[in-house]
Amino acid sequence: MTQIKKILDGIVVSDKAEKTIIVSVSSRAKTRYKGKTIKRSKKYIVHDPDNNAKEGDIVQITSSRPISKLKRWRLFKIQEISDNIPVSLDKEDS
Repeated sequence: MTQIKKILDGIVVSDKAEKTIIVSVSSRAKTRYKGKTIKRSKKYIVHDPDNNAKEGDIVQITSSRPISKLKRWRLFKIQEISDNIPVSLDKEDS
């Protein structure tokens, strides 16, 4: 018997840890009483074995077996690579 794995789309918020990224996944829900649409977001700690994803990338993640205490998701695919180039605030002496 095989399990159906969930696949979610999100944006990489942090890539500072080794083989780990934090992905923010946004969703929309309607309130019960008025039916207003509310935007919700949740952060997932994701296993990235090759350290390919960088901050700002749009990625797909899939559920997996527990990898550590908090990691229950794996990087499935990088959909879009961000163009953000880190800018250092240190001034170079010339």
